[in-house]
Amino acid sequence: MMSPLGTLVTAIRGYIRHPDPRVAAANAVAVLVASNQPFYPLYLFWLVGSDITPAWFTFLSTPFFLAVPAVSRWNGTAGRALLPLAGIGNTVLSAWLFGTASAVEIFLIPCGLLALLLFRPQERLAGFLLTALAFGAYLLLHDAYGPPMATYGANEYAALARLNVMSASALTAFVAVLFSNLLADAEHSAETSRGKKTG
Repeated sequence: MMSPLGTLVTAIRGYIRHPDPRVAAANAVAVLVASNQPFYPLYLFWLVGSDITPAWFTFLSTPFFLAVPAVSRWNGTAGRALLPLAGIGNTVLSAWLFGTASAVEIFLIPCGLLALLLFRPQERLAGFLLTALAFGAYLLLHDAYGPPMATYGANEYAALARLNVMSASALTAFVAVLFSNLLADAEHSAETSRGKKTG
């Protein structure tokens, strides 16, 4: 009999599975981000103390991340597009809540990277538009957020910035490894196909 944890893992794997490897990659990243969001208030409490009110509003984006695999079943392109859109929306919301001193805008980098990687050459316009949206959000909104919901001291902002930089770097590295594996699988398939033709 499978344990509850095993049942949950199997259910998650089934939820993110998709025959299109790029869609499956988007699904995996989306569920990973959503599964990490509940820990953010704990990180914030540890870093800056008891005033973690802004953290609760970041959960507004969680349903959009969780919806990516479901949307992908309906339309793979829409599901792939939803991931960077949810990431950009969450980053803009977080920058407004915490202020730009938190360095949370650095998450726009993996959002733009995902937009470029998730779409094939013939779909490149969609990727370019989403990437332009990510960097446009920084260029147009960075100085326009106004006072954040909560303000912290210099040490707290430095700690929050370190957390966001490390988290964004880890996410970017995960995306790089994920797509490196996709490329390796494609190369292996191509070699196998050539071997069958010459055999």
